[in-house]
Amino acid sequence: MTDAEKYISITGLKLSRVWHAPVFWTYAARCMDQARRAPGNVMTDARSFDGIHHTLSVWSNRQAMLDYLVAGPHLQAMRLFPRIANGRTWGYAADHVPDWDEACAIWTAYGVEVRGR
Repeated sequence: MTDAEKYISITGLKLSRVWHAPVFWTYAARCMDQARRAPGNVMTDARSFDGIHHTLSVWSNRQAMLDYLVAGPHLQAMRLFPRIANGRTWGYAADHVPDWDEACAIWTAYGVEVRGR
């Protein structure tokens, strides 16, 4: 990764059941707060398209993203995830931050499936 490159992470989750929404949104808010305060986070945003809840985050490097991934509220959410949602995720190094249209296209083309129940 060059000095100009950042680590881009794109996720998309679909709830297994509508009644999982309150738990999902509670954890989503905690995870967004954690991400925005995490060392190495450049930016974090979330949007919902067609019933899929997406995040787009930019990190100074992959290790900063991994440190966030396995700590605090995000670690708790990952443990809960298999019971409430299915989704895909994709991360890559780049010197360009995608807009939402591009991020969704990248996620659709390359996202690795993560399955709940």
